[in-house]
Amino acid sequence: MATDDESRLFAPADTAHAPRVMVIAEIGVNHDGDVGRADQLLHAAADAGANAIKLQLFRPDRLLSAAARLATYQDGQADDAYALLDALTLPLDHMADLRATAKALGLQFIVTPFSLGDVADLAALDVDAAKIASPDAVNTPLLDAAAALGKPVIVSTGTCELDELDDAGRVAQATGGALLQCVSAYPTPDLDAGLGGMAALRDHFPGVAVGYSDHTAALDTGGLAVAAGAVVLEKHLTHDRAAPGPDHAASLEPRDFATYVAAVGRAAAMLGPHRKTCRPHERDVHQVSRQSVCVVRDLSAGHVLTRDDLTVKRPGTGVPARHLNDVIGRRLARPVKADHPLRAEDLADHG
Repeated sequence: MATDDESRLFAPADTAHAPRVMVIAEIGVNHDGDVGRADQLLHAAADAGANAIKLQLFRPDRLLSAAARLATYQDGQADDAYALLDALTLPLDHMADLRATAKALGLQFIVTPFSLGDVADLAALDVDAAKIASPDAVNTPLLDAAAALGKPVIVSTGTCELDELDDAGRVAQATGGALLQCVSAYPTPDLDAGLGGMAALRDHFPGVAVGYSDHTAALDTGGLAVAAGAVVLEKHLTHDRAAPGPDHAASLEPRDFATYVAAVGRAAAMLGPHRKTCRPHERDVHQVSRQSVCVVRDLSAGHVLTRDDLTVKRPGTGVPARHLNDVIGRRLARPVKADHPLRAEDLADHG
């Protein structure tokens, strides 16, 4: 299975380099069962700067038992769960056409399976990654079947407690996939966004890439998630937030989606590498504003330095101020004029 850095869709959050944040445009069922509309949304995703698109592959007869019901947020959208999903199903041949479109647009093609039979269809589609929806983060048979595809497996973790996610973490680790912090509310209120959950996932599953599946209505949540450590983001894209259907209200229309992606890119650039170092634009201030060991009077070659000979002043081009005590007792190799920084080559045996 793919685990090395070359085969990763995204870098793990502890990389020493600037984070490469993948933005997944979650089309999901926002195509309303219309392959033409799905195609339009793929083009909109590419135009907005997304890195990948995601669709959902399901058949109601595979997924729903006789006891299945609508979620509260789906009430009024169909007579029952079967009717709702049946109207939103895309046939496998249409999915294959959409995959070809995604590849032509330079987009990664990611699909969510909801049943074991769907995973076999994913193999035929040759997806770039499999995405497991939050309700199935604890569905070990589905997780293991997805892992057997030999592709990265991305798992959303909405509704889950941390101690329920060991299998999801195992599969994400083994496949070079990711775990997404997620709140399964559509839309998610800001105070319930739970961005801090990414830190808990990173701590509990070291080395696994961590991201955020964003159901908030805000345009800046993606950027905030990047600042909190996300290296992959999933955001719903729709043609019309007011359209009837289960996910439109928690989605962004193309113009806002482009704004969202731009904010993510800016946040990633501002975050920079995961290390503390002097940045190139700081070099001038570094030299001008730091202080060096300076001599307070003219001193001749051979002089042995005492504390009374020395002070510290700007600029930081000589022996650093922190080494003041280290040069006491050292012998000068050549004369040094008063009020000048002491340099390493001024000292005997400096090398």
